Amino acid sequence: MTDACNIAAALPRMAAEAPDRIAMRCPGRDGRYDVALSYGELDRRSDAIAAGLAGRGIARGSRVVVMVRPTPAFFLLMFALFKAGAVPVLVDPGIDRRALKQCLDEAEPQAFIGVPLAMFARTLLGWAKAARLRITTGRRALFADGTLEQVERAGHGAGPQLTATAADDVAGILFTSGSTGVPKGVVYRHRHFVAQVDMLRAAFGIAAGGVDLPTFPPFALFDPALGLTSIIPDMDPTRPAQADPRKLHAAIERFGVTQLFGSPALMRVLADHGQPLPTVTRVTSAGAPVPAAVVAKMRTLLPDDAQLWTPYGATECLPVAVIEGRELVTLRARTEAGAGTCVGRPVPPNEVRIIRITDEAITEWLDALLVKPGQVGEITVAGPSATDSYFRRDAQTRLAKIRERVAVDPGGGSGAGERIVHRMGDLGWFDAEGRLWFCGRKSHRVVTAAGTLCTEQVEPVFDTHPDVRRTALVGIGERGAQRPLLCVELKPGIAKAERARIADELRHIGEGFVHTAAVDSFAFHPAFPVDIRHNAKIGREKLAVWAARERRAGRAFEPARVPV
Repeated sequence: MTDACNIAAALPRMAAEAPDRIAMRCPGRDGRYDVALSYGELDRRSDAIAAGLAGRGIARGSRVVVMVRPTPAFFLLMFALFKAGAVPVLVDPGIDRRALKQCLDEAEPQAFIGVPLAMFARTLLGWAKAARLRITTGRRALFADGTLEQVERAGHGAGPQLTATAADDVAGILFTSGSTGVPKGVVYRHRHFVAQVDMLRAAFGIAAGGVDLPTFPPFALFDPALGLTSIIPDMDPTRPAQADPRKLHAAIERFGVTQLFGSPALMRVLADHGQPLPTVTRVTSAGAPVPAAVVAKMRTLLPDDAQLWTPYGATECLPVAVIEGRELVTLRARTEAGAGTCVGRPVPPNEVRIIRITDEAITEWLDALLVKPGQVGEITVAGPSATDSYFRRDAQTRLAKIRERVAVDPGGGSGAGERIVHRMGDLGWFDAEGRLWFCGRKSHRVVTAAGTLCTEQVEPVFDTHPDVRRTALVGIGERGAQRPLLCVELKPGIAKAERARIADELRHIGEGFVHTAAVDSFAFHPAFPVDIRHNAKIGREKLAVWAARERRAGRAFEPARVPV
């Protein structure tokens, strides 16, 4: 069997070593975990699907839209596509309908595979018209050319299907959540996926044999390569903030879950529930900064020797840096004083550097781009998991990627070479101990006549108010002469009549720090808009429009105004 540079190559290895070990368990329609796949079954059945798809013309390089819920069909299908060398295209189904159509049309897929509802929507709304093959996971081929069951049956007994993919072959197109604009298709090559597995294993000390509860389904695809058993949670993965903690705890207890991944929103759900997690020895949370208060509460629910990691990264590059919860909690006071959120130290072999802030494209790396130690700038990363382009988005690629000449070919060849430096679009700085501090998105910075304000350096200062759930800094007016305004979401049960008092108290808190003293305008919002993927990133673009409208209507709390 060819040992390809392919994330799916780990599956036949695990199937040979432990064919009867459970690779994943999924809840059925009634919520019972009566659906299980062993490594042997996952390997054989994904081989069959790969062969069946090949018989319908899906081969190496074919782009295939996958709109399937986190069921056995999703994982069987994804591994089949990886084995075939095909290119799965993943788009969050909850994004704006027009943006979703744009993403699917942009991908120009050869095939579309989805649940019955997705097949109906594709026909009704004209999604992915380029797809010449349409496969449904349903029992009948409605709005489709066939069912996944028929595809698997056609390939039954075909034997191993692992294609000898090259490191630079495209392995997948993963669209960003679009939380800061139109979603972009991130081009993943096989070497990026393989590097991610190696870096995650090393960064978190992951050993085979553990039981994982991945509440973000794509992360479950790493588990077979890491030798883990996946327990797919009974929840809507697009709404982690609304997950039922009782169902999560039931699965954790029943199957002895040893590690789990969740967004900050899901961490808050578990922290607020307050039930101990005695079997869990490793927790990872990503997607947005995790509030230190949530980390501290989660620590009390875990065993004393458990680890809680908050890796920093993005769809374009993951992982970039990591920090363990104990260290994060010790730095809480610095975050609440305006230092930003510490995201830890770079994951080897990443090279993370801070460059001057600019919204212009940077074609070639120059050391002159670097800022002075301790100065805030844009975070950049060069490393084996840093992707090098967006699919058919040349303008966005130019804005996010810098080409750098290096003395040694990063691809493993001899002599000099070139590597891609990814601009994270985030602002941050390094402290004297080599820790990276995240200060917010570059596009969210507020540039006043007096200077620049960063969201993650301003908001934690005001978040210390006991009546405040969270805040969001936005700028009113043209950049360079913006007026800062703080949007405030209060905790449940706070009466509207209390807003004037809270605004005065927030103003007083801000006066205690030089960088927040100029923030004296406040507008109270009932519930911040958040991203669809992790329910954690605040939609500041939408809030800025709302805040400007509130201020024009005289409903913002400002020193010279009385809200109507």
